[in-house]
Amino acid sequence: MKNIYLILLIAISIYGCKEEVPKDYVTFSGTIENNTSDSISINSRTFKKSFVVTEKGTFRDTLKIEAGVYYFDNGTESTPVFLKNGYEIDMNIDAEDFEKSIKYSGKGAENSNYLIKKMNFEKELYDQDFNALDLIELEVKISEMTKQTIDFIDGEQGIDSLLVSGNKQELGMMMKSFKNYYGEMISLRLAMPKGAPSPTFVNFENAKGGTTSLSDLKGKNVYIDIWATWCGPCKAEIPSLKKLAEDYAGKNIAFLSMSIDDARSHRGSLIRANEKWKAMVQDMNLGGIQLFAPNGWQTAFIKNYRIKGIPRFILLDKEGNIVDPNAPRPSDEKIRTMLDDLM
Repeated sequence: MKNIYLILLIAISIYGCKEEVPKDYVTFSGTIENNTSDSISINSRTFKKSFVVTEKGTFRDTLKIEAGVYYFDNGTESTPVFLKNGYEIDMNIDAEDFEKSIKYSGKGAENSNYLIKKMNFEKELYDQDFNALDLIELEVKISEMTKQTIDFIDGEQGIDSLLVSGNKQELGMMMKSFKNYYGEMISLRLAMPKGAPSPTFVNFENAKGGTTSLSDLKGKNVYIDIWATWCGPCKAEIPSLKKLAEDYAGKNIAFLSMSIDDARSHRGSLIRANEKWKAMVQDMNLGGIQLFAPNGWQTAFIKNYRIKGIPRFILLDKEGNIVDPNAPRPSDEKIRTMLDDLM
């Protein structure tokens, strides 16, 4: 009996000390308060998986993935999450206060909480007026922002080395893009200063019929929206543009939207592009002056204003002179100050 007891004791001891096999999957669960969606998804450029959300707003599933940053998406908004096989992440979020309410807990949660903290840090860091800088000041500002971001990253403890190294690599690319964008804007303002005559356009198709030229609007201040039917950020500005036009109705300003839909973006057909533009103008009940640029990106007016990305807004005075070749968007309160000063 003693021998049997010893054998059992040794067996239990060996089993108890056996190394735990690491999980080759992530457990991802959570609770969404004020939920309005029946599913959520986890996405990256090469991966997507949907989760069913219960009536109580809970979800739970497993994923086999490569370690990295993914995006939680509830159909209307998204937020980053760092996932790695072996993690057990639990997420809590309020759909009515999406960004401010996100909290992660569980194994590996510190990395995702770091991403949320970094996102808020960067929002504050980039919430500055860079348009007033010259090229030398822009270089100095970029150096300062780079150092501040590296200090932030290095100041966070216990973060996965893959995430830290990835963030530092992305920082270099982000600052390069930042320099290119604002460098172009500074060069644009030097080339097209306030008070300079605006480039013009002649006889662009008007959605209400006939054609319109910029000279037809002389005597009015003009706020120009350069957009396209396929451009998500452009369409996101439409409600703000409508409200702006409504608030300034009856004042000496024309709101003009110019579509740069072209054949390349509509299966090689300019006719299809034109039809899509007309349909969206009608379906979304777009007001103001709705024009169609005849050659899309290659239209002389677009090229003269060095437009390489949309939406883009331009503000002109009643003499047809430039006020701002890269004016604030309708969603930016600064545009109202500019319009009030112009009036």
